[in-house]
This record gives sequence, structure tokens and C-alpha cells, in this order.
Amino acid sequence: HLAAAAASSPRDAARVAADLRADIDARSASLARGAPNLKALDQYEAVKARERDQADEVDAARGAARAAADAYARLRARRHALFMAAFEHAAASVDDVFKDLTRSDAHPTGGSAHLSLDNADEPFAGGVKFTAMPPAKRYRDMDALSGGERTLSALALLFAVHSFRASPFFVLDEVDAALDAANVARVAAYVRARTRPGAAQPLQAVVISLKDGFYHHADTLVGVCRDGASGASATLTFDLERYGPPAAAV
Repeated sequence: HLAAAAASSPRDAARVAADLRADIDARSASLARGAPNLKALDQYEAVKARERDQADEVDAARGAARAAADAYARLRARRHALFMAAFEHAAASVDDVFKDLTRSDAHPTGGSAHLSLDNADEPFAGGVKFTAMPPAKRYRDMDALSGGERTLSALALLFAVHSFRASPFFVLDEVDAALDAANVARVAAYVRARTRPGAAQPLQAVVISLKDGFYHHADTLVGVCRDGASGASATLTFDLERYGPPAAAV
């Protein structure tokens, strides 16, 4: 077109040339304003690399979260299984132990005791309820029982829990303080029976008591007194096994 315009008229050729220069200038200005980034491709690749690294970190974090959740679920299930094993054993044993501690000639069957969960589906979401009914007594809250009845109830629960995983020995510190003579004899006889070699789960017991009803059921007596000469405590021991078992031993 420029050649045709130049051939037709020098004036037309000049005008066309001016238009082209103006167009070139406009396009150059437009490119300059756009300021193309010649490193855009490299920057894009760097951003993509950071995105991949962050995606890998997110995947690793999600994997760690899943592993932690799985570990927590396993621990929760194990905790539940261990607790229920101990609870079910204690619940099955506490009634028999309470009957042994409360049985007498007047009440040959003894009392009854029961353990239950506030929330059987989620045992850790609630508590454990312990109910004990002494012989010839109706149901009452534990707070309504006498001191001796509460003592027998607590001992029944203690021995029931102990029978699940027996400890090497017991230390019973004046547990007979609220018991009358008859109940002291029952508890002493029960403890003695549990310490015999032929017992299902024989145990050793150190009993601190101020009541002589416990003394003659013991294998050995240990007394503590003041030594006037040294001004310190002294101990006296007496072996009762040389005299054989007590007449009322069970």
C-alpha cells in the first residue's frame, strides 16, 4: 500500500509514512506501559515449587494428625478395656466379700453390695456408684449408714479391687476404729483367712489396731513403746504362731 501511495503521489506517501510512524510509536508506548517481566516464567516456576513444598507439608501434617488420632483412639480403647476389666471384676467380687464380712449366725447370708456405672457406654463421663445393704437393712444412701457399716462397706470394696491385681501386702491403719467387737472379730477372721497360704490370693497384712479382738488373730504382734533409758521409741515383738491358730480362726 505504501508503494502504491508513493507511486500515486509523494504527498500520499508522506501521509502514510506518518501514520505508520504514529502507529509504531503508539504500540511502543503501549509496550512500555505494560513493562513485560522477562523473568516471569522463572518466578512462576519458583512459586510453583513453593506451592509443591507447602502441599507436601500439608499432606505431612494431615498424616501426622491422622496418626495422632489413631494413636489416641487406640489408647482410649485400651484405657476403656483396662478399666472395664477391673470394674467388672470388682463388681462381681464386692458382693461376695461384703457377705463374708457381714455374715453371722443371726444373718447367715450376710448383706449385699453392688457396683454400677453412671454411664455404662462412656464410663469416664460419669462416676461409679457403690451401694451396700447390711443384713436386715433396707436400701439407704451410703451417708445414712453407721460408721461401722460404712467401714465394712469400704473394706469390702477395698478387698474386691485388690483381688483383681493383688498387691504384695496391705497396711490397715486402725480400720476397726468404728467397729464393735463382733464386727472386729469378723474383719480379723477375714483378714486372717486371706493371709493363709491356701487362700486363692494370699496376702500379707500389717494391721495397726488398738483393739485386742484383732490381736489373737495375728501371726505376730509388734508393740511400740517408749524406752525410758534412751528416750526414744522401742519395739517389742511376740510370735503367736508357736501357739497354733486361734480357736475362732476361719
